[in-house]
Amino acid sequence: MPAAPLRKIIDRAGHEADGRAGRAFALAVQILIVVSLVAFSIETLPNLPEAARRALHVMEIVIVAAFTAEYALRVIAAERKAKFIFSFYGLIDLAAILPFYLAAAGVDLRALRAFRLLRVARILKLVAYDRAASRFRRALRIAREELILFGGVAAVMLYLSAAGIYYFENAAQPDAFQSVFHSLWWALVTLTTVGYGDMVPVTFGGRALTFVMLTTGIGIVAVPTGLIASALSRVRAEDAAGAAKKKKKKK
Repeated sequence: MPAAPLRKIIDRAGHEADGRAGRAFALAVQILIVVSLVAFSIETLPNLPEAARRALHVMEIVIVAAFTAEYALRVIAAERKAKFIFSFYGLIDLAAILPFYLAAAGVDLRALRAFRLLRVARILKLVAYDRAASRFRRALRIAREELILFGGVAAVMLYLSAAGIYYFENAAQPDAFQSVFHSLWWALVTLTTVGYGDMVPVTFGGRALTFVMLTTGIGIVAVPTGLIASALSRVRAEDAAGAAKKKKKKK
């Protein structure tokens, strides 16, 4: 099949002439991805019967063969092959099949196939989601400076919290708070208000610092959310104004 018609099926599932073939291709890829992830998860179960392991191995061979064929088709259909190969999706596609061929290396990256679901969303060409993604990107650009500034402040607070809890708790719990670097984990889960409880302060100073951090952590989550929500509202207003302007011109 020539590259142009093949490209319409693989990368343009919503194309009018090849819409049915494109949707069938997208659905097949989606099913294959889900099946491969389920098979991988089942394979990690303990005490799995040998017959089941053999069946999963055969399934793995079939799935990798299908992924390899799909990757080859995408390379053939790409207008700029080098750009596709080194793109994010191209590298993810390659990472989905390389572990099988490089099993001797002892590194299993099959879980990376979950990222291929991002490609499915792009292939399906859902107009509503494309527009939503575009609005979100514009909102991030609008709030970019504020988010960068807030991220810097949060990083400073994270370090100061780790240093502070180390100062208060090191003498009382030398094994848990061995250094500022060890304390960074506690600072992170506390500042984000997750609080796993694996490192708990016992001194008055440590508990006081924890109270301040938990209170501050609410803002760590709320401020970026508010910035993005405000930017999204602005983008939606701009889109609505643009749509109204176009409608007025048509009249």
